[in-house]
Formats: sequence, C-alpha cells, structure tokens
Amino acid sequence: MRQAIENLEESKIREVANAGMGRSDVLAFWFGESDEVTPDFIRQAAIESLQKGETFYAHNLGLPELRHAVAQYTSGLHGKVSSHRIAITSGGVNALMLAVQALVDADDEVVAVTPVWPNLTAQPLIMGARLKRVSLKPQGGAWTLDLQALLDAITPSTKLLIVNAPNNPTGWTLSRAEQEAVLAHCRKTGTWILADEVYERLYYEDSANGCAPSFLDVASPDDRLVVVHSFSKSFLMTGWRLGWLVMPASMTPHMGKLVEFNTSCASVFTQRAGLAALQRTDEVTPRVVAHLKACRDTLVPMLQALPQVRVEAAKGGMYAFFKLDGFDDSLAVAKRLVAEAGLGLAPGNAFAPEAQGWLRWCFASKDLARLGQGVERLHSWLGASRL
Repeated sequence: MRQAIENLEESKIREVANAGMGRSDVLAFWFGESDEVTPDFIRQAAIESLQKGETFYAHNLGLPELRHAVAQYTSGLHGKVSSHRIAITSGGVNALMLAVQALVDADDEVVAVTPVWPNLTAQPLIMGARLKRVSLKPQGGAWTLDLQALLDAITPSTKLLIVNAPNNPTGWTLSRAEQEAVLAHCRKTGTWILADEVYERLYYEDSANGCAPSFLDVASPDDRLVVVHSFSKSFLMTGWRLGWLVMPASMTPHMGKLVEFNTSCASVFTQRAGLAALQRTDEVTPRVVAHLKACRDTLVPMLQALPQVRVEAAKGGMYAFFKLDGFDDSLAVAKRLVAEAGLGLAPGNAFAPEAQGWLRWCFASKDLARLGQGVERLHSWLGASRL
C-alpha cells in the first residue's frame, strides 16, 4: 500500500454517522444533503431511459445534448461558455479528483483554503502533493478570509489553489473583489485555480443572477481555471452521482482520457435525469433555495438563543457552523450527542484542525419543526452536561 494512502484519515463525519445509523430515535443532520426526494419528473426521465434500454456506455465526456444543456445553463449565469469546455462526471467528488489528477504531480505544492470538506485536502495528498493550508479566521460566529495571507501563500512554486465558495462547512463566500485579486495573483504566479462552486445557487444574498460570485464571471476562457459543479445540491440529486467540469477547451480532450481511466463515463440514464433537471430548472432550484433560506432563518436564531453557542447565518450553502463553548473535542462531543441526545451533527475537526470545538448542522430539512426538535435536544443536553 502506498504510504500516502495509509496516511489518509478516515472520515470523522462517517465515524459519527456510523455510531447512529440504524437508530430510529436519532435526528440526523450530519451529511450534506436534503432529506427531500429528487423531484418526480427527474426520476421519471431516468426510468424512461432504462425502459428504452439505454444501459450501454456513453461518450467519455458525456452525452452531447447534456454537455450542450450544461453549457447553456452556465452561460445563462456567467456569460458565454462553450460545450467544448464541459465534461460530465460521475458526481462532484469525481470531478474534483479528475481535476487534481490532471494538474498535480507528486511533490507539487497545493494551497487550500480551510476549513473545507475533507475530500478537497485529501485528494492532493493522494497524488503525493505537498499541502499548504490557509485558514479562514473565526470572528464571533462567522469565518472570514485574510486575503493578504492567502496571496502571500501562493508563490510561483504553487501549482494549484483549491477554494470552495460558498464554503462547506462555514458558509463563507468569496466576494467579487477577492476573486479578482486571487485570479490576478494566480496569473502572475502561473498557479491553477480549482474552484469548487457546487453551492453557488444556494446563496441567500442579493445578486443579479441568483447565485454566488463565480470565478467564471471574471476569468477568460483560457485562464488556468477549472470549476467544479454538481447536480446534487441545487437539484436534490445527491445519490445520482452526476456532476460536471468547466475548463479551458484545450484541456477537455485530455480530461476525456482521464474519465476513461477512472469511470469510463457517467451512466446514460443518470445523464437523462440531469438533462431533465436542467430543462426544468426553474421548477426546482428557486423552490429549493427559498426553502433552504427558510430552514436557515429558522435554525440560526434558535441556536443563537442558546448561551453556549456562537453562530451567524451563512451567506451560502446548507449548513449552520457553530462554536460550542466549553467543549473542545468536536468528535467526542458529536459522538456524545448521538449517544446521549439522539442528535447527529458533523464534528468541526473533520474539516480542519482549526475548526476543533465547532459543529456543523445541515439544515436542509423538509420539516422545519424537525430543526426545532433538534435544538431542543441540544438545549436539554447542554443543561444536563453542566450537572
């Protein structure tokens, strides 16, 4: 076994979930997904594809009609993007891994903005890269970027910058000015940017295009920029494992080769479901975003009312990330909450060492009352823990 693989840490989120799975009395908010089923018309598109016998291999880069639809969808949000820049992938995590495989050699330097979903920092390590973390800084219940610290960390020796915004778990979002500064700096250093923007539509601030600022808004088509997207969040399709990459057109044929050697292709019936989702996106995504905003605005004030909790409403994403004063070991607390309160949350140190003492609560719940029940359990547990 390669040492880099042996050194990988197991998911602390899974560790907590494994302690509570199968228990009907646990309110689970640990995973980053809604508990709402994929809309029926999307599921029906997959069923119809299967009934037609579409069970064979597809093009490595995806069905041409889906690539075209993704390009149109992206162009509607961020200006003209050609389908020649699009690759369909077997989920957002597959898209991220493909990008890292394409760009990172062993011993390359990779800079990542943290705290962040652990896959984004594990993937460069799998490739044997040297990882440099630049941490967001907590201010009260929110996390902010020290832009100069990030720019100072990116040098001509930096092969790749990985940034996830809106951010999982903190909800932090890059501003347009910050994106422009980062892009200009990376142009000077020759550094590639890998932007995980899967939460861009789950954005709760006012914006002209209904989504968070994107590097695609400020970059040129031939910039050293790869943007990752997924159908999982905005279309309620987490289990379908369908995503896409936007990249310079010169990179796309090589990405097709990598797809061949990883998964060959995304399944056709899954791509048909994605096509249906894009064709009727206005029936899904605005409703999802409005509901998630209601979830956020229900949960966060209740958490803020608890004396040991520090939290602010996230600008984007589907998480409340909060500091629990008096409890420094996030993993131990998360396990205790499962065992003693029937409450399933993700430990902050799953996302970065600097997030020790924090907990992530996925608020994507069909039933707003369920969020209130969870807060009641946390409140009761905090009272009992002081006895």
